[in-house]
Amino acid sequence: MMPQPFHLAIPVDDLSAAAEFYGDLLGCDRGRSSEHWIDWDFFGHQLVTHLVNAMPSPPEFNQVDNHQVPVPHFGVVLTMEQWRTLATRLEAAHIEFVIKPYIRFKGQPGEQATMFFIDPAGNALEFKAFASIDQLFAS
Repeated sequence: MMPQPFHLAIPVDDLSAAAEFYGDLLGCDRGRSSEHWIDWDFFGHQLVTHLVNAMPSPPEFNQVDNHQVPVPHFGVVLTMEQWRTLATRLEAAHIEFVIKPYIRFKGQPGEQATMFFIDPAGNALEFKAFASIDQLFAS
């Protein structure tokens, strides 16, 4: 059964910067909007960037596979081809990665391609992919 798209609303302190990041850089199609928010087609899911006066506290970090992972974070699971294409686009744009694109848990259950970066408002994102989607919930 195909999963239903999720809806996530996140704070941003500059809608123009959010539009540049989510629209131009990540390639998300823009949906409805106002002077206070923008809906995005975030890889088939509904992401809403809401304008706020002040951002909440920045993420903290947690150890995973010998890397410091920002918490909280969000993102999507892409196909391996989509993940490679996005990683190449972000590297070409000289995005500062929190964790550069790499293969996590290599040779273990749950092996995955992953990368972490921060949007202009300070929200942490993770994009990942699996050679086999059956590994998504491997233990």
